[in-house]
Amino acid sequence: MKEMLRDVEAYFANKIKEHGATHAGVDFATPAAQTVRFEQLVKVIDGAEPFSVNDYGSGYGALAEFLAARWSEFTYCGFDISEAMRSQGEALHGGDARVRFVGDRADLIPADYTVASGTFNMKLDFDPAQWQRYVLEEVAQMAEVSTRGFAFNLLTSYSDPERMRDDLYYGDPLFYFDHCKRHYSKNVALLHDYNGYDFTIVVRLA
Repeated sequence: MKEMLRDVEAYFANKIKEHGATHAGVDFATPAAQTVRFEQLVKVIDGAEPFSVNDYGSGYGALAEFLAARWSEFTYCGFDISEAMRSQGEALHGGDARVRFVGDRADLIPADYTVASGTFNMKLDFDPAQWQRYVLEEVAQMAEVSTRGFAFNLLTSYSDPERMRDDLYYGDPLFYFDHCKRHYSKNVALLHDYNGYDFTIVVRLA
């Protein structure tokens, strides 16, 4: 596990160093590609009242900007293992008292919601079955620090075969829907209708 995360951290540290606090710095092809993923993930949020969010694999905190454009009363904690990502986030959001960043899971406190965008896509050379076990462990961690719900996205196994890359992980949407339905809540949504090569799982907790 430590080896896996060390390699992934190095990959994204290079991305943020090369591209800065931009969509490319967190490996999204375009700003629109990043935004449409956020739009799916925040469907878990009931914004009618103040809320708190843990952003699992937050990068430089682009989701905090997305939330601030839509709601004013929220708190945001970005969790990322990359010091380079956190440094960019702190520089970008240092003036916003609603926003903080942590690099250790132990520093995450329960929030209303936890979301993960693109966090589990880059598996590098690791075996897909091994990576699936890792994803399930991380989803369990997300559930533990969420009181009202959580959401995450994955590249889909329904992607066009000729476009699939060996260094990326493609999850089975039905497997993850079933897993969350059986382990976390009866209220689970599978979103796979936004013209991307990924899907989003939304889990509403009792």
